[in-house]
Amino acid sequence: MPELPEVESVARSLRRRVLGLRIAEVEAFPPKGKPVRRRLTGWGGGREARSAAAVPLSALAGKTIDKVGRRGKNLILECGGLALLFHLKMTGRFLWSRPGEPRGRHVHLVLRFRNPERELHFEDVRKFGLVRCRPLDGLAACPELRSLGPEPLDVSADVFFLRLKARRGRVKSVLLDQSFLAGVGNIYADEALFAAGIHPLAPAASLSRPRADRLWAAVRDVLSRAIRAGGSSIRDYRDADGELGSFQDEHRVYGREGEPCPNCGGPIRRAVIGGRSGHFCPRCQKR
Repeated sequence: MPELPEVESVARSLRRRVLGLRIAEVEAFPPKGKPVRRRLTGWGGGREARSAAAVPLSALAGKTIDKVGRRGKNLILECGGLALLFHLKMTGRFLWSRPGEPRGRHVHLVLRFRNPERELHFEDVRKFGLVRCRPLDGLAACPELRSLGPEPLDVSADVFFLRLKARRGRVKSVLLDQSFLAGVGNIYADEALFAAGIHPLAPAASLSRPRADRLWAAVRDVLSRAIRAGGSSIRDYRDADGELGSFQDEHRVYGREGEPCPNCGGPIRRAVIGGRSGHFCPRCQKR
């Protein structure tokens, strides 16, 4: 699943292309294959898709894209008082197509613009992606965003430490909890814990202030470097220009089970932690 650096890279690549464009039409095709009714607000399932706060996708027609942003792993297009919110989940991505070209069988949303040279397609092979149209006013309180914690690149060391101390559970699981920090996933939790020399099974509340500060700095450094590299392309991820990320070439522990640790030469281990894979060096990250 794309994490903060990948979603940020998608946002930046979209920003270069769509800012200032006026939407002519939005056509949606739900994952089951039938064209949506005009009043459909998006998909993702559940009662929230039919909530009073949701807005029909058709309301975007005539709106100009004013801003392309991100909150956690969510991508947000601000369009004249409305917000078009995407969660890419496992395989969601954007494609540019010329009008009239055949639509791919996994394309579920098409944005057409007043400038007819290109149209933007949202594709999702695994069909887990989420699309919502909501009023921009009060967006932070919508179900998709309201429980998210602070952004990792914005939170201070003091706040990070206090939030750790208030948490029960292993530090790897805490880092993956989106209500703790928004946007950190499996890849960057593993890489940050390795950089800080902290075992993923360590109780979060037990970390001393110096160790917590090392982890805070490591999270920020790993995410910043990953953003500069365009994210990690391990399976399907590409940005909106179709470009692959390169940070996977800098992974030091993630996905390297059995390979030598780049620090000590010992084997990288893998363990299941809270239902997720965790990669670490037992020598460099002592419990």
